[in-house]
Amino acid sequence: MPTFLHQAGRRRLLQAVATVALGSLAGLAHADVLQKVEKAGVIRIAIPQDFPPFGSLGSDLKLQGYDIDMAELVGKEIGAKVELVPVTSTNRISYLTTGKVDLVISSLGKNAERAKVIDFTNAYAPFPKSVYGPREAVIKGPADLANKTIGVTRGSTEDLALTAVAPPSAAIKRYEDNNATATSYLTGQVQLVTLGNIVANAVREKSKQKAFDLKFPVEQTPCYIGVGKGEATLVAKVNAIIDKAKADGRLNAMSVKWMQAPLPAAF
Repeated sequence: MPTFLHQAGRRRLLQAVATVALGSLAGLAHADVLQKVEKAGVIRIAIPQDFPPFGSLGSDLKLQGYDIDMAELVGKEIGAKVELVPVTSTNRISYLTTGKVDLVISSLGKNAERAKVIDFTNAYAPFPKSVYGPREAVIKGPADLANKTIGVTRGSTEDLALTAVAPPSAAIKRYEDNNATATSYLTGQVQLVTLGNIVANAVREKSKQKAFDLKFPVEQTPCYIGVGKGEATLVAKVNAIIDKAKADGRLNAMSVKWMQAPLPAAF
């Protein structure tokens, strides 16, 4: 009997040691990203390159926009060199979850599905999204989308919002980026299109092919910075940077520069 108890005790001890070891390995695997960035002196940030005014190529072929300026601001405050990594709306989350980037600053909206796999900072930019169409089209709400064809960018928050409110008879056509979505409307592939107001304004300014008006908003959502799941220290650091930039006016200046409007009073 004593021998049996002795063996059982040894098994429990070995199990406890294994549990501690596995926990330690898990801790090593989940390294503190902020600590890594500060040590390396480089932060990799996912940004858009086809989504003005958040991110696009300027006439000098350099990336420019709200998200580019925000990325540089974050890098400066952390004290790290910024490595800009262009992404699309469909791969920006996977770039973060697979460790290809340290942050996502790419006009990213927050929703429950995304919150399962990544964390978010406080909001840094406003961004309403709406259905647009011809001036003569009478579209006042979701019910008026019945039997209509609507273009939207695949995987975007406006895609989720439109899908949630569109009636069953609406045909939603999904495109890989905002340029393709806007083109689908301008070339007559769809009757209506769902875009962020900033994108819609840019399209209206650049193209006289087909005028389109705002019909109704499907979502009022600000933009957040995406952070790896569980990276609490990095979230806290970036939140402090955002709060500081709001307080000293830099965030408002950024909004005026790129959106031609100050931050909303309630932002």
